[in-house]
Amino acid sequence: MTFAIGIGPNIRKSCYFDATVRDGVQSFSAYNHMYIPAHFGDPEAEYDRLINGVAMWDVAAQRQVQLSGPDAGKLAQYLTPRNLSKTKVGQGQYVPLCDHDGWLINDPVLLKLADDRYWLSVADSDIHLWAAALGRSKGWDVQVSEPDVSPLAIQGPKAVEVTAKLFGDHIRDFRYFGFEQTSLDGIPLVLARSGWSKQGGYELYLMVGSRGDDLWDKVKQAGAEFGIGPGAPNDVERLESGLISYGADMRWQDNRATPYEMGFGPLIDLDADHDFVGREALSLLAKDPVTRRRVGLVVDGTPPLPGHPVPLTCNGAEVGYVSELAFSKRLDTTIAAGMIRADLAEQAKGLAVVINGTAYGAQLHDIPFVK
Repeated sequence: MTFAIGIGPNIRKSCYFDATVRDGVQSFSAYNHMYIPAHFGDPEAEYDRLINGVAMWDVAAQRQVQLSGPDAGKLAQYLTPRNLSKTKVGQGQYVPLCDHDGWLINDPVLLKLADDRYWLSVADSDIHLWAAALGRSKGWDVQVSEPDVSPLAIQGPKAVEVTAKLFGDHIRDFRYFGFEQTSLDGIPLVLARSGWSKQGGYELYLMVGSRGDDLWDKVKQAGAEFGIGPGAPNDVERLESGLISYGADMRWQDNRATPYEMGFGPLIDLDADHDFVGREALSLLAKDPVTRRRVGLVVDGTPPLPGHPVPLTCNGAEVGYVSELAFSKRLDTTIAAGMIRADLAEQAKGLAVVINGTAYGAQLHDIPFVK
């Protein structure tokens, strides 16, 4: 069964939209109120390019929440329990965001562009509204906006060669999440060593949307000798690599989670003397062991992919949920990630994933599946 997504004005097109259409995009999803390519007609080839070669992705839907002004740093720190006091200009940080009750509401990468200017490269949610409300409630001198910034990702083991061809060999020395403000043939952008895969790569944060076609074509041309091709953030690779997806693994509904349940405990600094959203709740949560833990699973057979969380049972009793599963070509088996009762997270027999009323046997597995 196939479905189509309607293209209408209520969901925005990215500045690379026309280029992806020319290059054969076959499916879109919606993310941060924007269309984002899902695949280009051959998911297996796209996966192979990511694992063995190089791929280019339109990830303009990975929107930036810009904090600017004298109190931008204050607001950035108030938004996250991670201590940002040692973050330098040109350095990115993975930062969990929580609400006042300690539930995770996003997990962006924060980029410090200047002492008075930060970007939060956010997952799928309206964090700009949250940040603007908090800044105004504090009376701080900070402007919250969504700038004209559209990331394009180059991912895969050959991504470094393509990026070096475009920007020079100095990019090989970038630390992960390190970035610089630069330009490419007059196109202003921020170049970062980052991306939603564990295969290595860079993200080009285009700062003038009208140059989307130009940037896409320049990357495509530079990557031609390395076999570059279009693709999209890959759910199979993200499960294999243990990457966390806010929208799938800890979204704001029945399967919401705390940072401690997701393994973010080392990022929570309760000893720092600054305040942050959820500090009191997180302090209470830190006193007791977690009751649930995130785990990996190997699932028997090739069950249908439900596209939504499904129950995880132990000897017929529900003990958690599976947020996503996929068939791994590299491992030749179905793998999954989910949340389970903490006392069962190390060793459990009789586990099953229940999809459309059918139980599929499952066994615990370390995350990541592929190192």
